[in-house]
Amino acid sequence: MTTDLSEYDAAIPIVAAHLAKIERAVRRTRSSHAGRAYALVRPALVQALQDEDAQRVVPQVVDEFARRISEDPDNLPF
Repeated sequence: MTTDLSEYDAAIPIVAAHLAKIERAVRRTRSSHAGRAYALVRPALVQALQDEDAQRVVPQVVDEFARRISEDPDNLPF
């Protein structure tokens, strides 16, 4: 099975745009909810992702970002 590199090249801007939306949502949630209880952070993050039109994120990734925002907000990848 071979991969057409033009398909890969065409997908890169789409993936990058989606990741930028996720990053904005995480940054916004961190700035408003850093150190708060996970039960408050996760719904805020879900809302921020929806606001960015980036709700298609693996639930475990949302959970991990919410946990880090709650417990260790300075230890995020961006």
